[in-house]
Amino acid sequence: MTKFDLVIFDCDGVLLDSEIIACRADAEAYTRLGYVITTEEVSRRFAGMPDEAVDAALAEELGQPLPPDFRSEIKKTVIEKYRTELKAIDGAIALLSSLKAAKCIASSAAPAKLALGLIETEMFELVYPNIFSTKLVEKGKPHPDIFLYAARKMGASPSRCIVVEDSVAGVTAAKSAGMTCIGFTGGSHCADGHSQRLYAAGADTVVNRLEAVRPLTE
Repeated sequence: MTKFDLVIFDCDGVLLDSEIIACRADAEAYTRLGYVITTEEVSRRFAGMPDEAVDAALAEELGQPLPPDFRSEIKKTVIEKYRTELKAIDGAIALLSSLKAAKCIASSAAPAKLALGLIETEMFELVYPNIFSTKLVEKGKPHPDIFLYAARKMGASPSRCIVVEDSVAGVTAAKSAGMTCIGFTGGSHCADGHSQRLYAAGADTVVNRLEAVRPLTE
């Protein structure tokens, strides 16, 4: 018998080394708009949050609405980079293939983007159809909605779920859902101090290699 009935993975920055792509695209777009920000700062402040929440925060700080095509242009850039630069996090395929407990994805990304990333990295069939986007719930991370939704769909009690998350927003959401949470710092976007931020958000433990996840679930 495993320690947990369900392992819930965030996707970007946990299974896909994609946060660095998205954060760089965001930083470049924000800077062009007059809000000068680095890729590292985007990652620290906004990683794991739905695009709508990020754009709302940016518009408030700018004191003006964003251009109508602002987010769609960023998405085009990210999709182009996905097709040429995207890679799976080391150990992701092996982990998904070997877990004894049930598994699913609960992500802030849109369904189409999730599918593309998983297909490009040959992980789609390892998790389909258990792929859940915050588009399915009222509130995105750091609220617990998506994790509670995933647990309900998978027939698991929150107390029997363990989440693997790379962002402060995601860790906060997982702990608010009453779940155990592993913080992950193995993505290219993770800078110095990221582990401490995940612990501060409530992570039960933090690892920098996916190989370390499986023993924590069994």
